[in-house]
Amino acid sequence: MAPKKTTTSKKVKSAPAATERKSLNDLKALDRTELARELESARRELYIFTMKKNLGELKQSHLLKSQRQYIAQISTFLTSSL
Repeated sequence: MAPKKTTTSKKVKSAPAATERKSLNDLKALDRTELARELESARRELYIFTMKKNLGELKQSHLLKSQRQYIAQISTFLTSSL
């Protein structure tokens, strides 16, 4: 009987390179220009997710919904801080 091979730590495939989502308290602390910048980067990330989904490269389709919700949260903070 051949000796068993020892397994080394395997690299686990992580989620696509998503930007770090800020918590609601962090969003409250941002001013209008920073919120607008965060909204722009979130929309860009949603575009990337959508393109990857259409190409069949996105295996975690739940990221689309969570990214849309995040964009809605940022938009709400932008309109409420008038």
